[in-house]
Amino acid sequence: MNIDKDTAVTLTFKVTTAQGKVLDDSKDPMVYLHGGYDNTLPKIEAALQGKAPGEKVVLSLKAEDAFGARDESLVRVIPKTEFPPGIKVGGTLQGPDEKGEPQVYTVMKIKGPEVHLDGNHPWAGLDLVFALNVVAVRAASLEEIAHRHVHGEHGHHH
Repeated sequence: MNIDKDTAVTLTFKVTTAQGKVLDDSKDPMVYLHGGYDNTLPKIEAALQGKAPGEKVVLSLKAEDAFGARDESLVRVIPKTEFPPGIKVGGTLQGPDEKGEPQVYTVMKIKGPEVHLDGNHPWAGLDLVFALNVVAVRAASLEEIAHRHVHGEHGHHH
């Protein structure tokens, strides 16, 4: 079966910077619902359309087609007194952005009485290379299509 709308796609992947630094090398396969469900980047979906198990795709993406440009308005400095004890560099937490929408922040550093947070994706602003290997393709279930994501092994569990 080839990748098309409403198929569950199993991939292994490697993500590097344009300069070749490895950012992620999948140990476990990733499974996503193909067909415009926002489960992976649109350019990745387009490059995988029609591919079959065993096929490989190498895709270079500019930052704007991957995780976007860095947005310095998502960098915050908050008094350490506003955090629970045990906050650590590299930890993540959710809080409101400037519009009151939920935003995930990463603790970048703790400097004296201040905690420096970054709401950007860690790969924002980077041109990336995705090496993708199609492991398996199957028809998605009606429930997966209704829920807009894959269920089961390596997918979403309810």
